[in-house]
Amino acid sequence: MAVRFFDMFAGIGGFRSGLTAARGFECVGWCEIDKYARQAYEAMYDTKGEIFFEDARTIDPERLLPALFPGIRETVSIRRTELSQH
Repeated sequence: MAVRFFDMFAGIGGFRSGLTAARGFECVGWCEIDKYARQAYEAMYDTKGEIFFEDARTIDPERLLPALFPGIRETVSIRRTELSQH
């Protein structure tokens, strides 16, 4: 099972390159505000189906967390139910 990561402040993908070379990691999305860095990143990596945010200030945890941690919605829902019963 691969470790999922989100490439925050991706630049041209140096961090992603290292994790890809190390193997066992899966990129679920990335964030980069600079348009030229985005163009280079998209030219080097297959980003289809990945979550993308142009600006880190606009990251929506409702979209990002389930991609990083499958099943988190169910876990949070169960915990809220347990807490509300006490």
